[in-house]
Amino acid sequence: MPREFSRSLRVGEQIRRELAVLLRSEIKDPGMGLITVGDVELSNDLSHARVYFTVMGDESAVGTTRAALARASGFLRRALGKRMRLRIVPELQFVFDDSELRGARVDALIEQARRADRERGSED
Repeated sequence: MPREFSRSLRVGEQIRRELAVLLRSEIKDPGMGLITVGDVELSNDLSHARVYFTVMGDESAVGTTRAALARASGFLRRALGKRMRLRIVPELQFVFDDSELRGARVDALIEQARRADRERGSED
């Protein structure tokens, strides 16, 4: 019977949980905004991890948080290696996840189209 989840998915989920704890409790960088780690995608050989994050605020908050994450990536890798006892600790690449913003824009467009339809319907 095959496993339901691959090793990279399981390790990625564990990295996501550990990073969330580390970012909340260990990183004291003033450039770090209110950050949420959404997902971690690992390469098959577990050597590279793409970490998707969201942050409260505008474009400048995203930029300063991305820079703070880049500065902290070495510390985070070391801490992950100690906490998870991984033989190979993946290189961390932080990517801003704008799916919530895109979803909000789509919702606004749908609502705008509904209002236009209601207005057109009341005119007839």
